[in-house]
Amino acid sequence: MSTPAIHVIHENEQWVLPLRDAFRALGLPWQELFLDQGALDLARAPAEGVYYNRMSASSHTRGHVYAPEHTACVLAWLEAHGRRVLNGTRALRIELSKVAQYASLETFGVRTPRTIACVGEEALLEAARAFEGAPFITKHNRAGKGLGVRLFRSCEALREHVASPAYERSRDGVMLLQEYVQAPEPCITRVELVGRELLYAVRVDTSEGFELCPADACNVGDAFCPVGETPARAKFEIVDDFERALVPRWQRFMEAHDIHIGAFEYIVDARGTAYTYDVNTNTNYNSDAEAAAGGERRGMTAIARYLGAELAALRAGAPAASRTRPS
Repeated sequence: MSTPAIHVIHENEQWVLPLRDAFRALGLPWQELFLDQGALDLARAPAEGVYYNRMSASSHTRGHVYAPEHTACVLAWLEAHGRRVLNGTRALRIELSKVAQYASLETFGVRTPRTIACVGEEALLEAARAFEGAPFITKHNRAGKGLGVRLFRSCEALREHVASPAYERSRDGVMLLQEYVQAPEPCITRVELVGRELLYAVRVDTSEGFELCPADACNVGDAFCPVGETPARAKFEIVDDFERALVPRWQRFMEAHDIHIGAFEYIVDARGTAYTYDVNTNTNYNSDAEAAAGGERRGMTAIARYLGAELAALRAGAPAASRTRPS
């Protein structure tokens, strides 16, 4: 029998690089399951260990079209064999559907923007009439990377876009119409949790668009400003002032959906109302923001420590419900 190890499920090697460094620094044993294509023998038992699922809803943008479906098969197999899985089947379902996110968040007292889910262009154009006279946005139900996010100020503008080559359907065919939440400043806040415990909050400057991936691999050039310009403000900045009252509600949401590591993004309107609009179970971190904040708050290090504690507990035979979270 092999020695239990940490197994990382993913489809983007660039996003795993800093996690590998953290594993090495802590001396933890790990393996990776790159789930793009492959075969799964259901007659075989999976290796012992702790499995951490980092599958992304945006995998199809990197050519890994069926990676989430492949991951769903693997997670079902792992869970059937009683393996310790972090961000399992229920978490993957939440990752792949903003409709599922919004519907569930509301049951935990978390406000979300008014949203209409549409299948088919005729339904999309007809539903947009509900927003006539007010700005609204479109987005993909299965998204990530700001896929499909566009601002419209009229139904006619949407109609012209749908008829243009620039229009692109969501991977799952479900397009979302959503009220446009106007913030006093062009920024949103992303709150990171590891082991369902608060790690930190990041203020994100949205003045250059909605592709808000914080991973170093997603940023071309200086993450703080365009090359050759003087930064007025960092694009990603760790902050202490954020909607802390939402954290317990997000934690209950995470527990209900078997999410152990993730992030929540919200925006605050001019009246001070916070709207949570995204749940990310494949969270990444910006090293420049972490370095600027100082201290020991390092996202991938926190994940590695958490997975290391889970592995140690597994080896010691501790039941999952009684395991303590690392500080």
